[in-house]
Amino acid sequence: MLILLIILVVLMFGSSPIMPYSRDWGYYPSGGLGLIVLVLLVVLLMNGGLHF
Repeated sequence: MLILLIILVVLMFGSSPIMPYSRDWGYYPSGGLGLIVLVLLVVLLMNGGLHF
C-alpha cells in the first residue's frame, strides 16, 4: 500500500502544470490524482492507519 502511495505522489508531481510538457493540461490531471490520494488516505485511516 505504501508503494502505491509513493507512485501516486510521483505521478502527481509529474502531471503538475508547472512542467513544460504539461502546461497546456491545466489542473485537471493533478486534481484528479490529488482526489485519488485523498481517497487512498481516507481508506488507510479507516483501516487503522499506516503501520511501518
